[in-house]
Amino acid sequence: MIEYPIRLQAYLAKCGCGSRRWCEQLIKDGRVMVNNRAVREMGVKVNADDIVQVDTETVEPIEKTYYIALNKPKGYVCTNFDPNETKYARELIQIRDQNLLFNVGRLDRDSNGLILFTNDGDFANRVMHPSREIEKEYLVHLDRMCTVEDLNKALKGLYIDMDKPYRINSYEFVPRRKDYIRVVLIEGKNREIRKIFSYLGYDVKGLTRVRIGCILLGNMQPGEYRDLTRKEIEGLLAGKTTLIERKKFGAALKREQAAKRAAKERRDDCGN
Repeated sequence: MIEYPIRLQAYLAKCGCGSRRWCEQLIKDGRVMVNNRAVREMGVKVNADDIVQVDTETVEPIEKTYYIALNKPKGYVCTNFDPNETKYARELIQIRDQNLLFNVGRLDRDSNGLILFTNDGDFANRVMHPSREIEKEYLVHLDRMCTVEDLNKALKGLYIDMDKPYRINSYEFVPRRKDYIRVVLIEGKNREIRKIFSYLGYDVKGLTRVRIGCILLGNMQPGEYRDLTRKEIEGLLAGKTTLIERKKFGAALKREQAAKRAAKERRDDCGN
């Protein structure tokens, strides 16, 4: 239930117009009208009987909310409109209210993998806000093996084209394929990974996002999508990186560790 009066940007978010940050931009751009009067300033509040329009179209709060994970194929854009593009990721999600969806965060045209779509502006705002520090994990394919020295430079931060550093939060080599690296970001500036490795002298051959917080790409094929579970939504909002509560598996972990110790002892005995 909405408690009125409500700030205009929050109302727009509940109407599925985008995150609160995007809705604020709509207001600043003069695209919003309340009772046939253009509104450009922040702080305006609306009541239940006010008529709110965006680009002359009346908008109303949405009853049903969607939380969808999509495996975006390479070549598709996440924006909902670009006169220079023809392939939109949102159009891969075949639901009745497709036009109400917007992407949570970014994934550039040349990258593929996990991207979230919703019509819940409050949810999008909480997930995207830097203070949440939600991890994004990527599988990066380089033109050659990356050195630990270069990766450590990326950990410390690189000043490339702005006064704030581009940096990765952690990395991990893929076993037996050191031209593949798993990289974790927190903030995620525009094309950050590509800029980092290009600056270090590497060519990024492929970039796949495999995780957002506790949400995994899993075995979804390119173009496939699914609804997030309630547990995934709650875990994402809580900033979790995994849905596994290891304490529940304490006994199983102890058995696994005991089995490994026993196997090691057998190998040692054979060696002697």
